[in-house]
Amino acid sequence: MKLLSLFCGCGGLDRGFESAGFATELAYDLRPNSVKSWIKNTCQGKAMVRDVTTLTNEVLDHDYGDEFKPDGVIGGPPCQGFSSANRKGSVGDPRNQLVVSFFNIALSLHKRRQLKFIVMENVPAIKGKRGGDLLDKQMVRLKKAGFEIYVDVLNAQNYQVPQRRKRLFLIAINSTFTKEFTFKFPEPLSTTLTVRDAIYGLPEPMKFRPGLTQSDIKFHQNHWCMQPKSEKFKSGVLKEGYTGRRSFKTLFWDQPSYTASYGNREVHIHPSGKRRLSVYEAMLIQGFDPKTRLMGTMSEQITQVSEAVPPPLGKAVAVQLTNFFRHSG
Repeated sequence: MKLLSLFCGCGGLDRGFESAGFATELAYDLRPNSVKSWIKNTCQGKAMVRDVTTLTNEVLDHDYGDEFKPDGVIGGPPCQGFSSANRKGSVGDPRNQLVVSFFNIALSLHKRRQLKFIVMENVPAIKGKRGGDLLDKQMVRLKKAGFEIYVDVLNAQNYQVPQRRKRLFLIAINSTFTKEFTFKFPEPLSTTLTVRDAIYGLPEPMKFRPGLTQSDIKFHQNHWCMQPKSEKFKSGVLKEGYTGRRSFKTLFWDQPSYTASYGNREVHIHPSGKRRLSVYEAMLIQGFDPKTRLMGTMSEQITQVSEAVPPPLGKAVAVQLTNFFRHSG
């Protein structure tokens, strides 16, 4: 089934859906290097740098090269306004309206071309005080347009991702397919991966220095990190599991990582306590394939990792959609 991907970032959600048999035909994001990463790692479809709020059916047709009739729309609108990690977030944060833009585009497509489904991913706090009644209003719109709505919060650690990361998924399915069958979210798997499973035994990453380029990094072009500067890296205070300072959370080897939400390059501390994770290690903790390559500066790469949907989590949802449509016809 063909997909439109909005706020695609470096393609975590798309990678998950593609591994379940879907095909992203068009993808959009405002950040150029995120789009370059998407193109670098995705064999099919087109990804373009555009302000999602400016998209229309006509623009989609133009970019596709024909009348664009996707089966589904997927995406994770920016969530900083809702996130509890953002101390200044609020109901009035202008970024919250990007959720409305996501559904505006999806419903405009549906009105003319009948979508089978819509999938939106976001932080659970979108249903809290910071989200206000925004999500409820969108659900009313979806129901009026003929969709059945399914909402649940999934934890990535239950789906082969070595990270505790809770995310809300809203699945809207065209009610013509729900008369006899009900969509079911994926059940948690019996095994849990740890930080050790993801990154143990890797060589030391390259430390950033002026003039260092990704081509200089021999093991993997994203296996680099900042030079450790704080005295904490030398004093021994950064033991496994240290959480005394928010910006110095130190990972356990034998537990899943804390949520990979990195601000101002404050990536979690490696279990050794000697440095922060490399971008490549953070990618593995997010569940990306080791062959993935991210483009841009180190800061841009960290943002791409931080904002991505873990591909295995996306795949778990996509497989359930595949199973649903296989049975519903």
